Amino acid sequence: MSAPASAASSQAATNNLEAFWMPFTANRQFKQAPRMFVSAKDMHYTTSDGRQVLDGTAGLWCCNAGHSRPKVVEAVQQQVAQLDYAPAFQMGHPKAFELAARLAAMMPSPLDHVFFTNSGSESVDTALKIALAYQRAIGQGTRTRLIGRERGYHGVGFGGISVGGIVNNRKHFGSMLTGVDHMRHTHDPDRNAFSRGMPESGAEYAEDLIRIIQLHDPSTIAAVIVEPVAGSTGVLIPPKGYLERLREICTQHGILLIFDEVITGFGRLGSPFAVDHFGVTPDLVTTAKGLTSGVVPMGAVFCTSDIYQAFMDGPAHMIELFHGYTYSAHPVACAAALGTLDTYEDEGLLTRAADLAGYWEDGLHSLKDCPNVIDIRNLGLIGAVELDPIAGEPTKRAFSAFLKSYDDGILIRTTGDIIALSPPLIITKGQIDELFGKLRTVLETID
Repeated sequence: MSAPASAASSQAATNNLEAFWMPFTANRQFKQAPRMFVSAKDMHYTTSDGRQVLDGTAGLWCCNAGHSRPKVVEAVQQQVAQLDYAPAFQMGHPKAFELAARLAAMMPSPLDHVFFTNSGSESVDTALKIALAYQRAIGQGTRTRLIGRERGYHGVGFGGISVGGIVNNRKHFGSMLTGVDHMRHTHDPDRNAFSRGMPESGAEYAEDLIRIIQLHDPSTIAAVIVEPVAGSTGVLIPPKGYLERLREICTQHGILLIFDEVITGFGRLGSPFAVDHFGVTPDLVTTAKGLTSGVVPMGAVFCTSDIYQAFMDGPAHMIELFHGYTYSAHPVACAAALGTLDTYEDEGLLTRAADLAGYWEDGLHSLKDCPNVIDIRNLGLIGAVELDPIAGEPTKRAFSAFLKSYDDGILIRTTGDIIALSPPLIITKGQIDELFGKLRTVLETID
């Protein structure tokens, strides 16, 4: 093949959109009118046609420090040239231990051990496996049941979709894991619509865990997993007292409590973690996304010293936990995470949302009078605008808002007929005004 022909063939392959089966995407719609980002810096993406788009979602809840931040970029560039990969099985590299120590120091005691993964989905499956193995290690082998929550999102592994409670994420994939049950969700628009921050009503929904415990017997339940703030289902804020009551019930019955902080972790609520924000300490915490500000895939599971020490018996040369990933503590991911933590620390980003939360809340709730808005929810730098669905065409109104927003220069996320917002923590008040000003125009324009 001649050089020009080869180049033409390569170009044709590059421009062929069919090969990529896109995740969580209306593939046919997208490929008829592609929306392409080609670069990103700080608060903005640049599209293939040269337009600037304000990032109202931190990518996918993950770019908490913004885009192309210098310390993260430099750390990754240096690491890939120095040590591109090192196995984590029976071997180590310094940055893995440095990162684990820094992360453990950020969590309240006794959450002082860290297991590295590559995504939120892997973090959830890891935490579930650790919970089951721990119960067996302490002589509670009958505790095999896992409890999630309706409308919960815990990634897309079979463990995560089993304890998760979003119907479309489950219904196509068979019977899931056995031995799983679900508490009622906390969404109560009749009492809590347009709440500012945590709703006053609904702490009693934690008592649904008692119903499940009585149904199955506590001696069969290993762990309960919840998102402190349910994100992907449409930003459901926990009622006041709800998380505290879950902790009490789990402690009373010997059940481990897992917080899924893949979204709430690393500054989203105005504290380093939801653990700090709510003052409730679980036994395991799953994280990912903001750990590296989305630059390199990585996750981390925090566990208490009691859980870790329960495995540290038997001969010293024996593997204590038969679990892990080829890319656990990948050197480049660790470098990205350390650069991200440096950026958070230098710029005070892990608590910056607390300073902006009131301004964010006021701007978000100013949209209450827009057409078709039936609820608004917020906490920290998270927000949701729920729209009245079009009769017989669920999700269409919010998707129309998504498309119009992209055309108008803002990136939002939709789930069902809910618009979810979670900007990078570097957002300014002027950019908050721009985001909500343009969103108002969108909501007043769409049918």
